[in-house]
Amino acid sequence: MLGNIKFIGELGKLSLIHESILHKCIKTLLEKKKRVQLKDVGEDLECLCQIMRTVGPKLDHEKARSLMDQYFSRMRSLTINKELPARIRFLLQNTVEQRANNWSARKAYSDNGPKTINQVRQEAVKSNDGMRNEFFNENSYLPTRIKFDRETLGGLADMFGQMPGSGIGTGPGVIQDHYSPTMGRHRTNPLYNGHNGNGNGSHQPQFEAGSKPYTKPSQISLRPAQSFILSKKQIPKLQPQMPMIPSSAQGPPLGQSPQLGLKTNPPPIQEKPAKLTKKPPPTKEELIKMTETLVADYLNSKNVDEAVNAVREMKAPKHFLSEMLNKIVVYSLDRSDEDKEHASTLVHAICTEGHATGENLLQAFLSVLDQCPKIEEEIPLVKSYLAQFAARAIIAELVTIAELAHHLENGAHFPLFLLCLQQLVKLKDREWLGDLFQLSHVNMQKMLPEIDQNKDRMLEILDGKGLSFLFPLMKLEKELLKQIKVDPSPQSIYKWIKDNISPKLHIDKGFVNILMTSFLQYIAYEINPDDDEEQLSAPTKEQLDEEKQQMLSFKPVMQKFLHDHIELQVAAMYALQVHCNTKGFPKGMLLRYFVNFYDMEIIEEEAFLSWKEDVTSEYPGKGKALFQVNQWLTWLETAEEEESEDEEY
Repeated sequence: MLGNIKFIGELGKLSLIHESILHKCIKTLLEKKKRVQLKDVGEDLECLCQIMRTVGPKLDHEKARSLMDQYFSRMRSLTINKELPARIRFLLQNTVEQRANNWSARKAYSDNGPKTINQVRQEAVKSNDGMRNEFFNENSYLPTRIKFDRETLGGLADMFGQMPGSGIGTGPGVIQDHYSPTMGRHRTNPLYNGHNGNGNGSHQPQFEAGSKPYTKPSQISLRPAQSFILSKKQIPKLQPQMPMIPSSAQGPPLGQSPQLGLKTNPPPIQEKPAKLTKKPPPTKEELIKMTETLVADYLNSKNVDEAVNAVREMKAPKHFLSEMLNKIVVYSLDRSDEDKEHASTLVHAICTEGHATGENLLQAFLSVLDQCPKIEEEIPLVKSYLAQFAARAIIAELVTIAELAHHLENGAHFPLFLLCLQQLVKLKDREWLGDLFQLSHVNMQKMLPEIDQNKDRMLEILDGKGLSFLFPLMKLEKELLKQIKVDPSPQSIYKWIKDNISPKLHIDKGFVNILMTSFLQYIAYEINPDDDEEQLSAPTKEQLDEEKQQMLSFKPVMQKFLHDHIELQVAAMYALQVHCNTKGFPKGMLLRYFVNFYDMEIIEEEAFLSWKEDVTSEYPGKGKALFQVNQWLTWLETAEEEESEDEEY
């Protein structure tokens, strides 16, 4: 069996046997065998030590570390098991120490070859003389009850000079007595070697008629096959002799069953490492208390790094993050402005470090807003304070204006959104907020209560909050026509625009639309103050001349903003289209303006044709407009093609 184990180990070292098979062998050798003699268990453990010394270093890697730890934990416990022979315990201990020493042997091993028969006999005589003297000293009653006759014992005792029944050593070449307690190969257990262990010296075959051998399903057999065990003819025929060694050392008394198995029951080997019992996560109440303590300590120490570390150590679940931020905001509402600012800094740091998201912050902010009616009883200015938090979050890019506006449409929590814009102006400046607001594409009318959702009321409210600068074009639309009526000279109009309208808006289509609409409204008012429909449909020659003269007077201003900007010229034509649609498309009005714009070189051919091809529903009246000017546009397109051909020739 030991030879088989050595062979298996060497095959494992060469990777000719899969590691799973090696582990199966180790588990088989480590299993508690309730129906196996104790000395056979010792042999299994000796084989275990052998296979561990051979392939242990190969198996002791990270993936199999859990299994190896379990093997050696059991081996370590067996080293102190007094049921096992001392030799086996020391073998186990040496193997355990070898693994602890990174699989290095404690000392070098030198093989001096087998001992001679004389050396074996001398060592055996010395060993058994000492054992016999000790035995008789401890059992003085035996000589009075048992008599020995050397002549009846046969020549074996004379040859070796020792008591019958005792072994003569375990070295190579030693012939062992069938009844010796050190017998290792010829076992008395009928389950393994086919010899009856009843002590009468007779030998029975393993399988008798009608009997079945004991087998364990799916069990790897590490013992030699039956054909390798000595037959009964090969066993030396020795006379049965009365043992002179204590029964505890020799084996069980005659007529009794041998001692089977180990008394202790080791735990089963786990294929997978046992899961460590995790500490239960903190409850919601504990998390709330931890958050309150965290904020209080932070506002006292002002150490944001310590506070962020405390948040990290909390390991709060995702569903609690919004509530945690909620508690931080609410806790600071009744404190000083400095503490509110520090609380905003903490929230920013928590989100920046990845412990919470902007969505968590937005949900926390909205949940605080839901508590506003109750909080306002103690803190009347709670919305102003919350506007500060929202403004700082927008500046820190944790939340966008559009995201905040989405939850405050139709006047929800009004005027919180406007208060937030005011705080942004205070913390940054008008130009920064103006650019950011334009990029957000927020519909300001929807941010007002439904009753106030019109342009005039919106401008009135924004003026009251100092936010009308966000809609400069609406202010232009309201004020430019008044300015033209006061002083229609091109110089005065241009100066007013330059002083009141940002240069960045001069190339904005909305600006051009308002500029053109203001000119058209002024011209219509001058030639037809009463807005007479008959005069619109059939204007007099004087009215037509006045209309043309007014257009010539505004030509420098229009050219200043439209020249070389085809897209702005198209926007001007759409303003003319909407103006005519408002008037009901009086006969010939749109065509007159088209011809005058073309002749005065205010609008270029390319812009007319782009307007024709453009498809949009943003400006009403496109179909009627095309019906009135389509023939002229066809002529313009043909004339442009002829002009191009002439230039080629």
